Amino acid sequence: MTNRSDWFEDFQRNVSEMIAKSPAADIERNVKAMMAQTFSRLDLITRDEFDIQKELLERALVRLSALELRIQALEGATDTTVESPSAGQSSAASDVSEQTSSPASDAPSGR
Repeated sequence: MTNRSDWFEDFQRNVSEMIAKSPAADIERNVKAMMAQTFSRLDLITRDEFDIQKELLERALVRLSALELRIQALEGATDTTVESPSAGQSSAASDVSEQTSSPASDAPSGR
């Protein structure tokens, strides 16, 4: 029985040595080095950095949505104010706009 286990250990050791000495090991090392070099040239980030940026973006989108709703509410408030002025205010506003529309004709000439 020990003879079989010795034979198996020898066989395993021989296979391991053969794989270590084979061109496959060199190819594997070369491919790993090439991939490491390629990845270092790329602008890659870790998963943790990605998750942090994702969280920041989600918070920014929530704030943006809130600000859009606030702007819509403020625009709605100003639209209702502009659309429903009293009659006295509208005639006074038109009088002011007529007076300011042609200030050059009222100004004395420099000649």
